[in-house]
Amino acid sequence: MLSLKSAPEVAADLASRIRDRRLQRAWTQAEMARRAGLKEPTYVLFERTGRISLLRLLKVLDVLGLLEEFDRLGQEPDLSTLSLADLVKPKRQRGSRKRP
Repeated sequence: MLSLKSAPEVAADLASRIRDRRLQRAWTQAEMARRAGLKEPTYVLFERTGRISLLRLLKVLDVLGLLEEFDRLGQEPDLSTLSLADLVKPKRQRGSRKRP
């Protein structure tokens, strides 16, 4: 799959969305850092640059109630909603040859 964004752009966008969630709750950066068990400068740097360790990001997501959503990333799709026809690959057929 072709991605139009680089990893740093995705990280910055994620930090921006998390900042928006924090602001919806009317929490300061210090309050968010405290709730997530992070040092304030670590959290401030994350919002500004998108840089954070995975474990610290998971703590932030947990505080926002987003940990379960993140945990679903990369999991196999739920096949229980698919029919047998969805799971069976169609038989390949060759086109007919034109004879000279």
